Order: sequence, then structure tokens, then C-alpha cells
Amino acid sequence: MRPERICYRMNCWYFYLNARNDRLICARKKFIMLLMNTQQSRVVTMQTLKNSELRYRRLFEAAQDGILILNAESGMIEDVNPFLIKMLGYSYEEFVEKKLWEVGAFRDIDASQAAFEALQESQYIRYENLPLKTKDGRLIQVEFVSNVYLVGGEKVIQCNIRDITEHKQIIFALQENEKKYYDLVNQSSDGVFIIESSGKILTVNNAMCKELGFSEADFLSLSIWDIFPEQYLEQYRKKLTKILEGNSLETTIEYAVRGKDGKTHYVEVLSAPHYNGKDITGFQGIARDITARKRAEARSKQQLERLTALSTIDRVIAANFDLELSLSEILTHVIIELGVDAADILILNSNSQILEFGVERGFRTKAIQRAQVRMGEGYAGRAAWERQLVRIKNLSAEPNKPEIYWADDDFVCYYGVPLTTKGQVKGVLEVFQRSMLEPDVDWFDFLYALGRQAAIAIENVTLFDSLQRSNSEITLAYDATIEGWSRALDLRDKETEGHTQRVTQITVKLAHGFGLRQEELVQVRWGSLLHDIGKMGIPDGILHKPGPLTDEEWVAMRQHPTFAYEMLAPIRYLRLALEIPYCHHEKWDGSGYPQGLKADQIPLAARIFAVVDVWDALSSDRPYRAAWPEGKVREHIRTSSGTHFDPQVVDVFMQYLYLLTGHW
Repeated sequence: MRPERICYRMNCWYFYLNARNDRLICARKKFIMLLMNTQQSRVVTMQTLKNSELRYRRLFEAAQDGILILNAESGMIEDVNPFLIKMLGYSYEEFVEKKLWEVGAFRDIDASQAAFEALQESQYIRYENLPLKTKDGRLIQVEFVSNVYLVGGEKVIQCNIRDITEHKQIIFALQENEKKYYDLVNQSSDGVFIIESSGKILTVNNAMCKELGFSEADFLSLSIWDIFPEQYLEQYRKKLTKILEGNSLETTIEYAVRGKDGKTHYVEVLSAPHYNGKDITGFQGIARDITARKRAEARSKQQLERLTALSTIDRVIAANFDLELSLSEILTHVIIELGVDAADILILNSNSQILEFGVERGFRTKAIQRAQVRMGEGYAGRAAWERQLVRIKNLSAEPNKPEIYWADDDFVCYYGVPLTTKGQVKGVLEVFQRSMLEPDVDWFDFLYALGRQAAIAIENVTLFDSLQRSNSEITLAYDATIEGWSRALDLRDKETEGHTQRVTQITVKLAHGFGLRQEELVQVRWGSLLHDIGKMGIPDGILHKPGPLTDEEWVAMRQHPTFAYEMLAPIRYLRLALEIPYCHHEKWDGSGYPQGLKADQIPLAARIFAVVDVWDALSSDRPYRAAWPEGKVREHIRTSSGTHFDPQVVDVFMQYLYLLTGHW
């Protein structure tokens, strides 16, 4: 029997074992087992590679970015993922086995081949905003990143392509919104600002620059503390600290700020914290320039103070015949209201025609008390002789030496006002300042008013022996002062120039026809002259606006009767004159303002004035319209009878027009 043979096959090698030879069999079995283990390890490795390749293949196909695999040597596309096929609209076949610059989406990109060559050298290329055209002709923006790496010892290029079209559109929309916001902020008539917690100014708009005269570059180099006047710094720090602590200020706050010209401006500011995420990094706000309003308020306050001063002086003059007391009261108000350093009153001795000392305030020596000046000599004598103001802006520049009685007082400016009443000179009011003085029209008006009252005081004492009070002169002083304010109002509101004088004359005539007494007619006259004094509190931008007012501007404009009441009510002698300034916009049917009075609730003087006021306004040219024809104005007055106007007043007014013109 032949020996048994066992055949083993391992990796294409055949081994024949003789079963009888046990040693040989044992040795060979070990060798065979080693070969079998090696083969099994190789199988496991291959399976691991297959699994890894499968995972990466799935990632490649599931990626939400487009991916191209290129041959690094030839630029030939070897693979493309589904996302890129969907993104660009080309089929798989239109990509593979083609060079990158031969594919339609990349064909029009001049730099494709050059970029490929550069990539071979640099191993990395990135395009932030590359335009690609899809197969259907759409242009999309992509982010294109290429890397070179080794696969199986061969260089390949992987191109990652991300569609950023929507992202770019969002960025563009944000940029457009930012531009709109920037334009809106810069076109705002109010100032807008953002300021760091340290006080450094970060952002200002055009209105802010215009309000204070700084350029944007000027502002950005400044701290907020640079534009606050020193006297307000501590007060403002406390307010702004509250904002930096996270407290929005619900109400507007007024601030005084320094402009580039060094002048003080006033702004009304609404502020809130400025956040960076959750952290407060500063404050922001809106600032409205209220300088004009503040100045108007200051003027109104000054005018009220001066009217009150005149009233006080009148009471002093009327209550006694002590000339020194009356003139001292006048000089007190000269110093306070006119803001000057010194003043005196020289009284004319009618027998010697010499101006003699009366009273003084503010002089450093008593030399003034020995003053005696002949008519026509010196500044005071010249003022009395010429009966007009003598004004010396700079005494040191005058060729003649100053009067000996105030030579040691170091005065710079001089004003001498003749005191005249009933055509006669009673003395001279002298005003002095130790620095340069540039007074305005209101200042001179008040100076003249005080001069008139000083003249009246002197006249009262002069007429003491005949026990005649100068009530008529005082009334004239009132009337002249009020008429002066009235003219000032007309000068401020050019479109109504002359209107006040016309309506005052007609209103007084009609009131006389209604049987009002003489003392009542005086109040009617004053009320008519001051009917629009409340407009001193209306900003120029509203008062002088050439076109129609907005609803908000009308609300402000309709406050002027209330302003008039607040201005005049404290002045006792003008309380009866308040009826017209306060009530001339009330209507017969109750639809007027400010109180909504109806019918006989409206004072008669105001009812009369309302008709005359509307008639004159419609009959006169305005910048925004021509005067109405006379017939149209009459018809408007008639049709408004019983609604806007008192029917009885309308009838009397029409009779007046008939007597004036000869037709209805």
C-alpha cells in the first residue's frame, strides 16, 4: 500500500505531506499555520481599508459643499460629489475625464489654468468670492479652496466649493440697511451721538456737527467733557453716571455745551445706555438744539422783568413826591436790568441852565456829587442840548479828556440819554461801563423807557405845587413802552408788519361803539398792541416757516395765548388788557383755543378783536398767499358769523365797513 499523502494549498503553493513521516508533518504544519495567519491578517487589513474607503466615500457624497478631485499632474477631473453636480447643474459625465478649465462652469474663468499651475507650486489656493455660472445660466458666488495631498503615492488636488450667494445677499442687505440707517441718521435734523464710558466721542451725525460748528474729525478727537462748560461738569457727571449704571433717562434733559466758536449752546438730550452685547460701554442719545428757544425764553423773561420794573417804578413815582426816592429806584433798575457798572441822573436847573447832580449808583468816588455841567458842554450837556442819545464806545480813544467828576473811575463806555417830557428837557440819565459793551435794540428800548420815567418823576415833583399828578405821562410811558414791544414783535414777524397798528385802531373804534368807558378803551388798546406777545415764546423756525405747519408745529403755535397770559398776568396794570392776548383765538361756537370758551363766555374785547384780526389778516399779503379780494373777505366774515364770530359784533363791523367804503 502506497504511503498516504496529504496536499495543502497556501497562496498558490502546494505542499505534499507524507502522513507516515510525523516529524516532517509537524514541522510543515507549523509553517503552513504561519502562512495561514499571515493571509488572514492581510484579509483583515484589506477589509479595514474597504470600510475606511466606504466611510470617506459616504462623507464625500453626503458633503454639503461641492468637491472636485483632480489629477495633480494633468488637471483632469477624477471625481465629483453629488452636491456640486446639483449646485452647478452639470452631469457626472460632464465633469470626469475633463480638465477643470474645460468644464462649462469654469470655462469663462481666465485664471483657471494659471491658478492650477500656481496650485502645483504652492499646494494651496483660496478664492473668497469667485463667480461661477451654472448650466442654466445663473451666476453664483462661491468660496473656492484647493489643497494638494498624496493618495497612494500620487498627488491629487481636492477642490472644495461652497455656494455663498445667499450669504453675500444677506451681507449686501445688511450693508444696505446700514447705509440707510447712516443716511437716516445723517439727514436727521436732530443731533445723534454715541459716547464711550470714558467720555470719548465715538459717533456724531451731520446735525450734531452743524449745531456746534465742529467737523466730524474734530468731534472724534474730543471728549464729551471738553465741550461741557466747567461750571456744569460735576452736575453733568452725576447725570451721565446714572446712564452708565443702566438707567435710561425717560425725560429729556437740557445741557449747556460749548461750540467751536466758544459760545454756549443749549441742547435738549434724550439719553440711554449703549451696549456691546450685555455690557454697557457708554451712552447714546438724540440732541436737539434749543439755543434759539432758550434765548427767546431769556428775552421773554427779561421783557417781563423789565415790564415789572417799569410797573414798580410807576408805583413809586405815583405814590410819593420824594424825587430822590423815585430816581434812586430808577437807577437801581438801570444797574440791574441793563447790567452796567454805574449810572447817575443830572437834573436841569431851568433858571441857570446847568445840569446838577441828582442821584448816583456804582461810582468809586464822591466826585460825581459835585457835578455841574452847562447845556451844550461835555457829553451830558451835549445830550441835553441836542435832545438825543450820546454814545461813546471807547472813552480812551476820545480826543477830549473825560469829565473831571468821573475821570478816576476807569470807565470804557458812556451813554447819555436826555430826559424830556412835554417837549422840555428835565435832565440827563448817564450810564457807564468799565468794559466794552455791545447792547441790542431791547437794551436801548428799556434805557429810553427808564429815561422817560425819570423825566416823569422829575416832572411830578416840579408840578407838586399845583397838585397835578402826571398820570397821563405815566400812561404815555406805558403806551410807548407797550407800543415799542408791539413794534418789536412786528419786526420779529416780518409777514405781519403793520398789522398790529391797523387792528388796534379799528378795535378801539369798535369798542367805543359798544359803549366801553375811556379807561376800558386804554386796556383794549394795550391788549390789541400786545395780542401776539406770546409769540415771543415760539421758536423762529415755526414762526417764520414759509409753508404750512405740521400738526406738531401747530400744537406749539397754539400755545402763544397761554404764553401771553403767563407773561402779562404778573403785571398788575396789564391784567385787564389780558382779555385780547389770551382769548382772541376763542370761537363763538366753542371750538377755539386755548380754553374752548363759548358765546358770551368770551370777553367782549376779544370777540371784537377776533373779527378785526381775521379781516386784516385775509386782506393783507402773506409770503405764502396773496391778499384776498375785499368781497371774498366780507363773505368769509358773514359766513363765519355764529360759528367763529359773535353775530352782533359782525353786524357792527359790517356797518363800520359800510361807513368806511360806502358799500356792503
